[in-house]
Amino acid sequence: MIAIGCDHAGVEMKKSIIAALSVQGYEFMEMGSEGEPCDYPDVAEKLCHEILAGHCDKGILICGTGIGMSIAANKIKGIRAALCADSFSTRFTRMHNDTNVMCMGARTLGCGLACELAEIFLTTEFEGGRHQRRIDLITAIENNQ
Repeated sequence: MIAIGCDHAGVEMKKSIIAALSVQGYEFMEMGSEGEPCDYPDVAEKLCHEILAGHCDKGILICGTGIGMSIAANKIKGIRAALCADSFSTRFTRMHNDTNVMCMGARTLGCGLACELAEIFLTTEFEGGRHQRRIDLITAIENNQ
């Protein structure tokens, strides 16, 4: 199960991603706006808690630029969110950072590219190895807060 949420700026992109990836067998838990104004921090918090509770494996958050969602999601202990705008960074944030939430900007990306990036994010595995040590260091910083 993939959690996907957006504010009012990201409704069309959210719908496009669900349509494109549902045919590949992905199931989505939708949250956030269906067009009405809403506050992106509320959506980010709700989505991240679904992941931490084990109801969803990964998350996709969409707002105007993706920046606000990324900032809000990264405030939640146990979440590693990354702003994704190109295939290289999207692939490597999974491989090296074991991110569990991707954030995208509906006003900065087209829906076609967003669908491609979402597929890369969902299919790329964490490499572990030397990267796990760095994830452990990030977790230690988080635990000292």
